[in-house]
Amino acid sequence: MSTGPVFIGAEIYRASSFGAHHPLAVPRVSTVMDLARALGWLAPGQYRTSPRARPEGLGIWHDPDYVAALMRAEQAQAVEVWTRERYRIGTSDNPIFPEMFRRPATGCGAAMLAAGLLRRGGVVHAPGCGTHHGLPDRANGFCFLNDLAIAILSLRALGIRRIAYLDIDAHHPDGVEHGFGRDPEILMVSVHQAGRWPRTGLAGDRGAGNVYNLPVPAGLNDSEFAHIRDALVRPLVAAFRPEAVILQCGADALAEDPMSRLMLSNNAHADFLHAVRPLAPRLLLTGGGGYNPWSVARLWTRLWGELNGLPMPTRLPPAARQVLRDLSWTRAGRARPPAPGWTDTLADPPRPGPLRREIRELVAMHRARLPQASPGPNVAGKAPGPG
Repeated sequence: MSTGPVFIGAEIYRASSFGAHHPLAVPRVSTVMDLARALGWLAPGQYRTSPRARPEGLGIWHDPDYVAALMRAEQAQAVEVWTRERYRIGTSDNPIFPEMFRRPATGCGAAMLAAGLLRRGGVVHAPGCGTHHGLPDRANGFCFLNDLAIAILSLRALGIRRIAYLDIDAHHPDGVEHGFGRDPEILMVSVHQAGRWPRTGLAGDRGAGNVYNLPVPAGLNDSEFAHIRDALVRPLVAAFRPEAVILQCGADALAEDPMSRLMLSNNAHADFLHAVRPLAPRLLLTGGGGYNPWSVARLWTRLWGELNGLPMPTRLPPAARQVLRDLSWTRAGRARPPAPGWTDTLADPPRPGPLRREIRELVAMHRARLPQASPGPNVAGKAPGPG
């Protein structure tokens, strides 16, 4: 019997922060949990508490010496110079904070739990996962561990071989590509802003023929994203015939996010989810980047509702509005109030725009790699609904 939809969360996210001056100072997963509950969107049995991965379990991807160093740093709340230089912990990007091992280990535990739940098929939403920059032997880009690599390897351990990894975060998943970019049984597709950190994921990168990177220009709009989705991603994944799809759904590609210059509405993410959901018997939906607390909470909660086939309320009920009104965001020493609509609705206004030549050419280049590329569907057409 297939599983889902199941939501995996944990209370550790409520009390944990990377520090007051870090982009990940904002609450994210805990707000999604609270908002889903306020909407009545967590039916009995749907919520699972994430376990914490044990150090020996992390060894399927991470170097044991690195894991030990991370645990020592959490216990001591300090690192020596050698440890900082070798493992990149205790830096401004990857700072010392009280849960610096337990929090990412909880994300990896969620990945392991999700794999087990998906053994016979189904759908799992794990918004605490999505740390796609983590490397086997060091921290990288706010990511101490790589729960997505753990998810892939956990599915593999259950005999699930063909996996489509789709990443629509504003930043390229360099850690995941490092691990699986030359594995022909892993299809890797990333849509990310060109020239943005980590400045990897070039369009010409091929891996073992399984890597499709789409570094898009600033200003990417909903119409352009729909073209990428329908003319390339959907036929590519369908042709690959995956046993599982992992969709990393970072919120930093939204127009309101301070860490990119893309201009998507959360409608683009919802339509992408609907387009890929029917293409495999298993779907793991994760979070990722996202540094505006309102846009993150609204996107990841909306996607949970979409997975359950729930109608989007035109105006949130009072309890849900209060969850969003209780959020605060200080950036560059100044309090940032929510924009109109951010506390009243989940769905953004659409953000259509022209289909630029750069996008057409990028998609056409990758379509030429398909053995039998067929014309993509009309980008104005509606993506399929939940399967």
